[in-house]
Amino acid sequence: MALSGQASGGWTESSSALRLLHVLVRNANAVLSDDAFTQTNPPIVTTANTISTNVDTEVLGVISGSIAFTRPDQGSNICGGPVEPGGVDDVFVKPIGLFINTAVGNPYENTPGVASGQGPYVSGMGTFGSRLFETQALAATTGGVALAGGDDLTWTSGQNIIASRNGYLMPQLDGSDGVTSCDNAANASQVANAQVTSTVIGVLRMPADATQAEVVFDQRI
Repeated sequence: MALSGQASGGWTESSSALRLLHVLVRNANAVLSDDAFTQTNPPIVTTANTISTNVDTEVLGVISGSIAFTRPDQGSNICGGPVEPGGVDDVFVKPIGLFINTAVGNPYENTPGVASGQGPYVSGMGTFGSRLFETQALAATTGGVALAGGDDLTWTSGQNIIASRNGYLMPQLDGSDGVTSCDNAANASQVANAQVTSTVIGVLRMPADATQAEVVFDQRI
């Protein structure tokens, strides 16, 4: 089904993957990490059959709709994309919001991120639609039907949403049975970084379908 309202382009005419329906905070007081302009997409798990069907693999840097993380590995007041374990600060790599724009900009548009070194993100609750989210399990899940890497993820209204290792939205529990968990070190960024469980980024209101190619969710961070 589609959200209430009308749009001449069916909500797909924007160059941003993140659509702001109700927003509380647009935050731009953090400096982007160096790799926020150079990371590949996806940045961590790149096995061909696990790559989300919604990701433009030709774009470098953090992209619209991806998750902004604290990056203590690069200093204070730095945010960027996901980072893999490797330092004493791993447990402090946490999601703080969702990037509104693609850091390197888009063709034929201004590139304020490159000019300022900042990447605005939304935080403090709100309701959003996003065309960027994980469509496949990155690796084996735990419990339930135990999905393997590359298996389709099932999105269902009411799911908690967490950060994948690639820094994209991912369901905490797969909608196939409500038991199969993606919240493990093989799939989830925070658990990979020595944290017990992931921060709930939002609660899914509407999964993507043939009518509307975005997930709609109420944010919780």
